[in-house]
Amino acid sequence: MIHAAVKAWRRFRGAEDGSVMLIEFVILVPLLFSALIMSVEMSVYAMRHMFLDRGLDMTVRHIRLNTNTPMTHAQIKDMICETSGFIQNCDTTLRLEMIRINPRNFAAFDQAADCVDTSEDPKPVRGWTLGVEHEMMMLRACVGFEPLFPTTGLGYALDKDGAGRVAMISTAAFVQEPN
Repeated sequence: MIHAAVKAWRRFRGAEDGSVMLIEFVILVPLLFSALIMSVEMSVYAMRHMFLDRGLDMTVRHIRLNTNTPMTHAQIKDMICETSGFIQNCDTTLRLEMIRINPRNFAAFDQAADCVDTSEDPKPVRGWTLGVEHEMMMLRACVGFEPLFPTTGLGYALDKDGAGRVAMISTAAFVQEPN
């Protein structure tokens, strides 16, 4: 029985039938594995962005329907963090900006989002006005997150700040409702 196993092992070791498949395997498996890693990273990014959009939309709805209720930056930030759910360290990495928008002069709006870089000293809140009835407002949220795979694929290609976080931006425009 042992002699038959040794003969089978020698026959297997001496066969060269699978050598072509081995080369294809060595070339293709890393490519397929990197595609899998990138798809997981993109899926998590899309899910985080969906949750940020949901939290921002629900908060904007609350603000729009309660026009004359005084709300602070911290209250609105807490509402977004509570309703978004999936964003890690939301209270420290979320930055909001709310400004009045003139629909006839939209080009004057600053396109660069104000994001938190935890590697730098904190900056004061930029652009924060609640607005009045019939006024068009824009609320922009920027949150930083750490990619799942920061050194490979999509996680490597995304622009990072000094702390290694990627900025994700969501914007909502609305008109304050009349009382």
